[in-house]
Amino acid sequence: MNNPPALDTPLKFLPGVGPARAELLAKELELLTFNDLLHFFPFRYVDRSRFYKVRDLMMASAEVQLKGQIHGFEEKGTGNKKRLTALFEDETGILELVWFKNYKWVKSQIKENEEYVIYGKINWFGDRISMPHPEIEKAEVFKKRGHLGLMPIYPSTEKLTKKGITQKVMQKLVYELFKQVGRNFPETLPEDFKNQNKLIDRSQALYAIHFPKDLNQLAQAQYRLKFEELFYLQLQYVYKNRLRKKKIKGHIFENIGPYFNTFYHEVLDFELTGAQKRVIKEIRKDVKSGAQMNRLLQGDVGSGKTVVAMMSMLMAIDNGFQTALLAPTEILATQHYKTISRWAEKLGLNVSLLTGSTKQKERKIIHQALEDGSLDILIGTHAILEDKVKFKNLGLAVIDEQHRFGVAQRAKMWKKNDIPPHILIMTATPIPRTLSLTHYGDLDVSIIDELPPGRKPVKTMHVYEKEKNKVYHFIRNQINKGRQAYIVYPLIEESEALDYRNLTDGYEEIKEEFLHDGYKIGIVYGKMPAEDKNRVMKKFKDGELDILVSTTVIEVGVDVPNATVMVIESAHRFGLSQLHQLRGRVGRGAEESYCILITDYKLTDDAKTRIQTMVSTQDGFKIAEVDLKLRGPGDILGTQQSGLIKFKIADLLKDRHILLRARLAAERLLESDPSLSAPENRTVALVLADLFKKKGFWNYIG
Repeated sequence: MNNPPALDTPLKFLPGVGPARAELLAKELELLTFNDLLHFFPFRYVDRSRFYKVRDLMMASAEVQLKGQIHGFEEKGTGNKKRLTALFEDETGILELVWFKNYKWVKSQIKENEEYVIYGKINWFGDRISMPHPEIEKAEVFKKRGHLGLMPIYPSTEKLTKKGITQKVMQKLVYELFKQVGRNFPETLPEDFKNQNKLIDRSQALYAIHFPKDLNQLAQAQYRLKFEELFYLQLQYVYKNRLRKKKIKGHIFENIGPYFNTFYHEVLDFELTGAQKRVIKEIRKDVKSGAQMNRLLQGDVGSGKTVVAMMSMLMAIDNGFQTALLAPTEILATQHYKTISRWAEKLGLNVSLLTGSTKQKERKIIHQALEDGSLDILIGTHAILEDKVKFKNLGLAVIDEQHRFGVAQRAKMWKKNDIPPHILIMTATPIPRTLSLTHYGDLDVSIIDELPPGRKPVKTMHVYEKEKNKVYHFIRNQINKGRQAYIVYPLIEESEALDYRNLTDGYEEIKEEFLHDGYKIGIVYGKMPAEDKNRVMKKFKDGELDILVSTTVIEVGVDVPNATVMVIESAHRFGLSQLHQLRGRVGRGAEESYCILITDYKLTDDAKTRIQTMVSTQDGFKIAEVDLKLRGPGDILGTQQSGLIKFKIADLLKDRHILLRARLAAERLLESDPSLSAPENRTVALVLADLFKKKGFWNYIG
């Protein structure tokens, strides 16, 4: 008996494929081998066990299956409107079948007075019923095929359908695949592990995912394959984290010394929250351990991450090390520099700012101070990553808004020292646990989940465009009390396709409304020269401007405690995360603050949900959960999705409960067998080794 073909066999050798179809399947669906087709899972199923009668069809568009005879072929129309019709009849009634193109084969294949099974979507025109382009099969062939359960529907493209690779063809190819390779596939999980987690065999799951007998079998197959996919993802993360802590040595910050203590007892003029204290203890434990720290610090807007970063840096400085803080934009880097240098000055520490705008003369001074060790804290943008920026002894790197830095860029921070520095990653975008386990699963996570005392919630209200005069009146009242206001617009340039409020038009409207009363107005936007932008921002911060008209350039990093009003024009055009970040620009002082969302009357359901969410909660983690449901995992972690895992079957939104179980299972397995050396875990060790082989060095980088 011949051995079945290997799963890495090119798809062109599968009966029914051939070179032309193989090329098309590779180009359209990235299906290259038998294994690719085996793991090309259906995205939905239709019930082909039920037969309808013509008289039972309800007046709705639906996919249905009927059994009966076909007769009365007739060509109608001319030119592009030419079509073929036929009558389908069972014992209860008649419906019309219609083909608009590629129908020459139909008449030659179908014989009158024979029984056929037809399947397709029904259309109603008044009381007339038709089915365009039905799937047709002889009843005896359908019965012989023996599959009367759920039929798989596979992802496809228009090009494939045009070239004749229909759902029926895909089903036949997958069926042929199982005929060729059999139904026994290597198991990837230990027997006891499967029993503990209530998982069916992999071979059983792989066949049932394509051809399930019923919904129960389908559910078991989906659960097994989703669990396996998520388990191995989480196992990589947990194993990698343990391995890094074991193999990659970190600087040991033995002492909590004078800088840290002086800052905490004398410089800090407010009490740390319980959450901040908890996080500092977690960081302290890491930097004493002898392993390199890789920790993600999540905190909502205004939760006090910068203070935690400062105290972490002081731990390094107390032990004779230098520190660096990377920010994605000049505005944010400058903001950090102002805050941290104010504290550092009271401690007698040296701090410098390095960005793309730093003059050559200043750069030389900074480079020299870094190399001779006299510079304690360097704050900057991507400029810090340049090869010529060398430290004497970098002990800790803080990376703000990490998703804006690529893996290779972060790796450069490792090379700034013989022993890689400890890494503290900060994000002001609260991330649902599901996403953090998927995107940052190999990092230790700390969460600041409470705001500092005295910070009042920002009152958020929704008004319609026609009520704008009330908003302007409110802004006047606030400015007359000595406060300041932001007015944010979505776009700068007018777009005919989208009715966005235009920033320049908006600026003119605001000037017309407020200038004659003597109010001072400034404008900032993304393409503005950095020097001009910084000058306007400084004037606003110093209280020389009453109103700042802006795009979302002020979304991150602007701290003006005296600003109490945030007006967001065309708020329905913004994502939830952006709205939440913008709202975080106010409420930074002791005064009551307000966020006013202005929208059109006509709102989509998603836009209504976003606006209602903003009005009803200040909790960034709740907002992130709603955002995940609305947008999916796509771009929640940044403008590019490159870091997100592409799953074959798992879905982050629908399968969160499976992800958490898979994470727990991975942690338990490594707890009981850290090196996966037990005989029963040999299969798991081999799968994991193969996964790591495909990914290489970058696995170690947080």
